[in-house]
Amino acid sequence: MSRFKRKQHINFRKEEVSFITDRWKATEPVSLIGVGSVGKSNLLHHLSDPDVYDKYLGESARNFQSIIIDPFLLGPLPMDAPNIEQYKFWAGIELIMHRLYMAFYPSDMLNDSDKQRFFDLYQALQNGNNPLFAYMGIRYLELGLKVLFDNNIRLVLMFDEFEEFLRIMPAKFFQTLRGLRDTYKSQLTFLIFTRSTLPFLIDTYEIDYLSIEPFIELFNDNVQYVGPYNEQDAMFMLHTLIRRNPKATYQDYLYEFLLYASGRFAGIMRASFRALDNLGKIHPDDIHDDNLIKK
Repeated sequence: MSRFKRKQHINFRKEEVSFITDRWKATEPVSLIGVGSVGKSNLLHHLSDPDVYDKYLGESARNFQSIIIDPFLLGPLPMDAPNIEQYKFWAGIELIMHRLYMAFYPSDMLNDSDKQRFFDLYQALQNGNNPLFAYMGIRYLELGLKVLFDNNIRLVLMFDEFEEFLRIMPAKFFQTLRGLRDTYKSQLTFLIFTRSTLPFLIDTYEIDYLSIEPFIELFNDNVQYVGPYNEQDAMFMLHTLIRRNPKATYQDYLYEFLLYASGRFAGIMRASFRALDNLGKIHPDDIHDDNLIKK
């Protein structure tokens, strides 16, 4: 049984998902770019759905796993301390290892012996009694990855809110990810989701481009801009909102108005749905009225 909880219809974002999974079949990194209201979380969770693997990856879906790495699951980091960059590096490695543990420790993709081995590495990475624990974090992560790869698992690490990683993490973190990618190229790749292009973000955060270039150049050939929902996805979202708000019963033409007024951007659709009652009486002839849109 799937452990996946947040469920979209299987053809959700089919244009974008087709592009992404075609790249995944070749174990190639992907860069997604989309504004804040575009429905990023829904897309990433959809890309974590085993039913999506089956539909789009075919035979490649066997032993395949994508993992969301969310920077907002990092613990609080000190603003200033000795060896602060080393600690931040360890925190990023620990977050990846923890998300892998959450995905694979209860999974039937590993036998009991390998589960225990992975668990032991997970604990060792967090052992603060080891004076070298911050330095050794990458060693334990690589050993943990090797447990997975020895079981023929193919892995995509999907970095949500990637600009936050750029803001927080030292360059060594990204250099290490590139090193892991080069070592396990046939089994490990990455997906990043940002609101702006990588050159713009690097300039904004005043990052030394040469120090991060080995990681950034992985994504040069596979950039996908994520726009508003297509009409099918937009209607599916509206029906979901209706199910969650059974008292909100509107005429069909009002849903057409919502699609038009929101541009089919997920966040704006959600806000517009909640605000519809505040617009007063709307007639069928009003739905493309610019004054109503402004209101």
